[in-house]
Amino acid sequence: MKNLKIAIQKSGRLNEKSVQLLKNCGLDFENYKSSLITTVNNFNLEILFLRDDDIPGYVAQGIADLGIVGENVIDESQEKVTYLQRLGFGRCTLKIGIPKDSPIQQLQDLQGKAIATTYPNILQEFLAEHNLSAEIRQISGSVEIAPGLGLSDAICDIVSTGGTLKSNGLKPFADVRRSEAILIGRDGLTENPILCELLQRVQSVLRAKETKYVVLNVEKSNLPQITSLLPGVKSPTVVPLAEEGWVAVHTVIPEDDFWDKINKLKAAGAQGIVVMPIEKIIL
Repeated sequence: MKNLKIAIQKSGRLNEKSVQLLKNCGLDFENYKSSLITTVNNFNLEILFLRDDDIPGYVAQGIADLGIVGENVIDESQEKVTYLQRLGFGRCTLKIGIPKDSPIQQLQDLQGKAIATTYPNILQEFLAEHNLSAEIRQISGSVEIAPGLGLSDAICDIVSTGGTLKSNGLKPFADVRRSEAILIGRDGLTENPILCELLQRVQSVLRAKETKYVVLNVEKSNLPQITSLLPGVKSPTVVPLAEEGWVAVHTVIPEDDFWDKINKLKAAGAQGIVVMPIEKIIL
C-alpha cells in the first residue's frame, strides 16, 4: 500500500508536540532533527519537515497528504484543505496590540490607523467584519517593534503569554482569532484506510490526554453514591476486595473536572484513591 505523506513543522513552537503526538500514536521514526523527510518504520507514512507557512500549500497541492499546522497559518494562507482533527496544543490568540500610552480606546479608534502584521488576510477580514478601514502594513519578522519605530499605530500578531508585547511597551487591545494545532488533509483523502487508522490512533491519544484512570476502595453500602459520580467510559468497573463488604472501583475521570470529582468521591466514602495517567483510549 502506498505511503501517505504528512507535513509537520521542522522547527518552532509546534514541532516538539507534533513529533510527540506521532510517537504517542506508536509510530517509529528517527533522524527527524537532521532530515527534511523520514519514513515511519512500522506504518505506511512518511514525514516531511517544512516551514509552517508552507504546509497548507503542500497539502492543498497534494505534495503532502496530511499536515499538522496552526489554524492561524491555514486561515492566512487561504488554501483549500480539509480539517480532520483539532489537536488541543499550540493554543494561542491572534491579537491587536497597541502602545501602553496609545489614545486608541475602542475598536472604532482603529479607523484610518496603520497596523503592522504578518497576517494581512486575517486582519483584513477582521476589519471588514467590524466595518473598519485601516492601513495594513505587512512586515516579516518581529512586528512588535513597529510602533516604536513609528511604522504603525498598532500591531496584529500571535500572542501566547503576552510577555513579548509587554517587553516592547505594548498591551493587548482586541482578540482577532483563536488558534490551535490542526490535523489537515488534502481533498478526497477522507476514505483512505491508512488515514482512518491514523485518525483512530490520534483520537485515542487525545482522549487519554483528557482523562485520568482512577482506582478507589469503598464500602458496598456507599457504592451507589460512588457509581453515580463515576460514569466512566461506559460504567465503572467494580471488583470485590478480600475484606468483606468492600469493593474496588475502576473508572476514568475527565481532566477538566478531576479535582471536583475527587473531593466528591472522598465525601462519599472513597478511600485509597490511586490516580494514573492513561496512554490511549480506543472506543
